[in-house]
Amino acid sequence: MSETIYLLNGPNLNLLGQRQPEIYGYDTLDDVESACRALLPDGLELMAFQSNHEGALIDTIHAARQDGCAIVINPGAFTHTSVAILDALNAFEGIVIEVHLSNVHKRETFRHHSYVSLRADGVIAGLGIEGYAAAIRHILRQLGTDD
Repeated sequence: MSETIYLLNGPNLNLLGQRQPEIYGYDTLDDVESACRALLPDGLELMAFQSNHEGALIDTIHAARQDGCAIVINPGAFTHTSVAILDALNAFEGIVIEVHLSNVHKRETFRHHSYVSLRADGVIAGLGIEGYAAAIRHILRQLGTDD
């Protein structure tokens, strides 16, 4: 198994820091990626990818099967709709952590269901961008590289 953690973000997360900052905050996706990279010890890589297209996310999950040890995924709205992303994640053998910036359980009812949670080893919601860092720290502990 490789030493690459995939950081995947779904639709509209390219607008992080600009779109509804009262819900999602003012930090950008670049801020998220920088914070995650800063946590990685030597020998671990971060492959960050964002797409507004379901198929591109699925292709990247498939690529992670070849060289990934873990996936941190914020599927955005695909959380609630994509059986295809669930199926792709089910074919991935590493650690999967689902992250949501907002507390989806305090929002509209349709946001309370997640297909991705059926595969995720952990779910983090409502911590803003700190949720991504928490996911990375958890993965490092699971890999035994959190020294």
